[in-house]
Amino acid sequence: MAKKVVASLQKGEGRGFAKVIKMVKSPKSGAYSFKEEIVPNENVKDFFAK
Repeated sequence: MAKKVVASLQKGEGRGFAKVIKMVKSPKSGAYSFKEEIVPNENVKDFFAK
């Protein structure tokens, strides 16, 4: 599934976007989960900062 998303981002206007994955720790259980988003290249640092 990820291959299709990444492949579609490499064509046309998709080059202005990036798929980012962030590991988030749950405050209750301490378990980690992953948060995935497709954001513009300019907002990648902002995504990881928050």
